[in-house]
Amino acid sequence: MRSETTTVNNPAGLHARSAATVVKLAAKFRCSITFENAGKTASANNIMALLMLEATKGSQLKISVEGPDEDKALAAMTHLININFGESGDFRERP
Repeated sequence: MRSETTTVNNPAGLHARSAATVVKLAAKFRCSITFENAGKTASANNIMALLMLEATKGSQLKISVEGPDEDKALAAMTHLININFGESGDFRERP
C-alpha cells in the first residue's frame, strides 16, 4: 500500500465534472484507490462518495492505493489533481 497527500488547487475543488474524471481514470487500474479529506474517505470509483468529501480549493487530499499497479495509479491520480483535473480553471467553454 502506498499513499501521498496533495493539495486541490482547482478553483471549483473536487466537483461533479472533476469527480467524473477521477472515476474514469480509476477504472483504468487494477488496484483499490481511496481519497481522504478531513477524516472522510471515498473510493475513487464512486462519484457520489467523492463529492461527499467536500474537497474545496486548498483541501489536502490523501490518496491511498493498494494493488498490482499501485505505483502507476498513485502517479496518475496525483498528476490529475496537480493539473486541476484537466480543467483550465476559468470555466469558459472550450473550443
